[in-house]
Amino acid sequence: MQLKSEELILKQRVITAVVALIIFIPIIYLGGTLIEIAALVLAGVAMSEVLIMKKILLVSPEAIISILGTLFLVAPKDWMNSLPDQINTPFMFILFVLALMLRVVFSRNRFNFDDAGVLSLTMLYIGFGFNMFVQARSIGLAMLMYLLLIVWSTDSGAYLIGRKIGKTKLAPQISPNKTWEGSIGGTLVAIVVGIIFSATAMIHYGLITTVFMTMFLSIAGQLGDLIESSLKRFYGVKDSGKILPGHGGILDRFDSLLLVLPMAYLLGIL
Repeated sequence: MQLKSEELILKQRVITAVVALIIFIPIIYLGGTLIEIAALVLAGVAMSEVLIMKKILLVSPEAIISILGTLFLVAPKDWMNSLPDQINTPFMFILFVLALMLRVVFSRNRFNFDDAGVLSLTMLYIGFGFNMFVQARSIGLAMLMYLLLIVWSTDSGAYLIGRKIGKTKLAPQISPNKTWEGSIGGTLVAIVVGIIFSATAMIHYGLITTVFMTMFLSIAGQLGDLIESSLKRFYGVKDSGKILPGHGGILDRFDSLLLVLPMAYLLGIL
């Protein structure tokens, strides 16, 4: 019975992955307005997942403020060219944070400062991450594919190698199934994939630079996964959402990328 259940879950995961790729790959390939809209939708759903984890109604003032704040951080700069210079991203983010703080006052602490702090941090985490997603594609298809391949190859390598030889737990209190062997193996797989992609695509940083850059980003991706796992464990949920059958929510699928993208920006490649 358990074997049939596992086979059903695996089948569901494969079907969802295939459908998602059929939708996702053309959006990445075409880029432009299409990927900007996709990033806004993904960010809005991801923020909604956090609100649901916190048991905050999506029609509440604090939910509306935090979703709008997230979308504003994701919105490309050229969308705001017609606005006055004073209305820039940092200024507007501060206004959304202040709006959450005012909500604390007018809700008579039913919505408290801890809640406002979590939502402010989440707006920044999700909003900046998906903004970098759009920015990576604006640099070129090869750049975005390089970053996605790092995430995908790290995840796949860590899973397969960890399942075969994994013994030493990486973070048992946060993600019991992850092992050091899987983590190191995933990074090594990502380095190999990064070198091959760099040699065959329009990304040329040299062998040594590619190795260290890929290693750094692969580790960042795994830390992003652990951050989201820690968030879910704190709120006592298995998945961030149910929008992707067999895979969970948007945060479950983009958790690694949401840290890889800012780290790529830090490295100066975005």
